[in-house]
Amino acid sequence: MKNYLIIGGSSGIGKALVELLAQAGHRVYATYCQHPVQPESSSLAYHYLDVRETDHDLNFLPDSLDGFVYCPGSINLVPFHRLKPADFAADFHLQVNGAIQLLQAILPKLKAAGNASVVFFSTVAVQTGFPFHAQVAVSKGAIEGLTRALAAEWAPNIRVNAVAPSLTDTPLAAKYLSSEEKMQANAQRHPLKKLGSPLDIAHMAAFLLSEQSAWMTGQILHVDGGMSSVKV
Repeated sequence: MKNYLIIGGSSGIGKALVELLAQAGHRVYATYCQHPVQPESSSLAYHYLDVRETDHDLNFLPDSLDGFVYCPGSINLVPFHRLKPADFAADFHLQVNGAIQLLQAILPKLKAAGNASVVFFSTVAVQTGFPFHAQVAVSKGAIEGLTRALAAEWAPNIRVNAVAPSLTDTPLAAKYLSSEEKMQANAQRHPLKKLGSPLDIAHMAAFLLSEQSAWMTGQILHVDGGMSSVKV
């Protein structure tokens, strides 16, 4: 049994990952911000945490952590000329600064595990340009840089990787998938002609946490229905 901390584990990909890990018998410490969750397993505990704050109470964590996953994110697809510097700053604070602050706080616990794994989430829009994606691409581009930098700095005892999905059927993407027509239109943009599910992405994150990926670090893995590399 391993100890995992999942930040943003109350919905979407984070919740799917929490359930996978708990079902596998691991001890999972998950956080929520807006919607409390009643855990269905004795090996799972939820705690309130707002990543936008600067003072976090992490006394609920054990002395050693085998893995850390940072799930908070946002999708704000608007024309570049409508974005203000404050929009970029707020998004960066949520998606990058929050991860940095928490990682610095728990680093001794990751080191104590002896062989830990960190998983971030990026987006297909960093390596493949899309209109109206400037805000999210800026923050997630920073995450990809952070992934590689920390992988180099923390090797060989802490592995750091990231998953870069395309649009996935989660509550975060709900406003862009609010009708059957929108869902079908977005599905058809992908070579595999379907949208990703939270489990599609959670399975990859679970793999990166596991010993099955023990020889992988500094990687950005695209789980995107072929969007980033296949033209059909």
